[in-house]
Amino acid sequence: MKIKRHSAALGLVAASALLLSACGSDNAAQDANGGGSTGGEPTAAECGGVDQIVAEGASSQANAIDEFAAVFSGECAGQSLAYNPNGSGSGRRQFIAGQVMFAGSDSAMDEEERAQAEERCDSPAWHLPLVFSPVAITYNLPGVDELVLPSEVVANIFNGTITEWNDEAIAAANEGAELPETPITVFYRSDESGTTGNFQEYLTVGTNGAWTQGDGETFAGGVGEGRGQSQGVSEAVSSTEGGITYVEVSFANNAGLGIAQIDAGSGPVPLTDETVGAAITGAEITGEGNDLTIDLESVFGTTEAGAYPITMATYEIVCSAYEDPEVAAGVKSFLNVAATTGQENLSEIGYTPLPTEFQDRLLAAIDEIA
Repeated sequence: MKIKRHSAALGLVAASALLLSACGSDNAAQDANGGGSTGGEPTAAECGGVDQIVAEGASSQANAIDEFAAVFSGECAGQSLAYNPNGSGSGRRQFIAGQVMFAGSDSAMDEEERAQAEERCDSPAWHLPLVFSPVAITYNLPGVDELVLPSEVVANIFNGTITEWNDEAIAAANEGAELPETPITVFYRSDESGTTGNFQEYLTVGTNGAWTQGDGETFAGGVGEGRGQSQGVSEAVSSTEGGITYVEVSFANNAGLGIAQIDAGSGPVPLTDETVGAAITGAEITGEGNDLTIDLESVFGTTEAGAYPITMATYEIVCSAYEDPEVAAGVKSFLNVAATTGQENLSEIGYTPLPTEFQDRLLAAIDEIA
């Protein structure tokens, strides 16, 4: 790995500054995420390497990373993780610059970034999908406790073609339900977001051509009202009868909002760990060897019965080989804990635990980091 000897200050939540060179870390620095034990007996985790692992990246996985960090510190005494949830792009840049040991990213690196990362590592960089976040289509419709939305109907709501809740296309998918004449109020993320990017890719791939507005991290539907951040859209729907939005499931649950079942052509599918797990297990891997880059079109476009299609993957981007064996051992220790016992409480905070088949493949890749 080509070492960048300069250090960078990382704006971590509970630390004023943290200085790191790519081949090591300041072992005296405190864990910015609060660390802490899970309170249970230690497991058979293979602990070792640097005392503190430092990483940066996607905010979408921040709560999951906090959970992983707590379990890791409990199982590997004296070791901790400091994670700066400063965004996917920042994480990739800091990783390429040699300022962090791994990066969290809601999207895979492009070809230029891959080449830069390989130069930094002096080995290929791998994408390891560790955190999966289902996106809920959440709504506020008193008296309608269950709602089925075919994928094409989702597209036509968010492009403004369907404007009332008793539209015949919605009624046809919800036979027997008393749907009001209430106008539909669409809320979307006004800021650029990975959630919007993933949602619009689902609309592009999985709605049989009903969505023609394109994808990207800026909402392109041309209808509705914008709100900042996930909290903003969920609060807007909560206070607006007839409101609808797309948001990470934890925000929908926290606001007590309805979550639509999605019918991608094989019947209604509720959002559960099992249905998201089915989509993950069926995902196609486009990366080579232990680079587990996922073809998200195979998730967003799934028509498999019982598979929920709107699911974001967050990668941990790592060097396949690190120059400093202590850094490699520390990264492997953390990732092994995160991929096993760290998954146990993810459902409670709005993420989907890794299905067994996918977990086995991920652990095999982690084991090959050198």
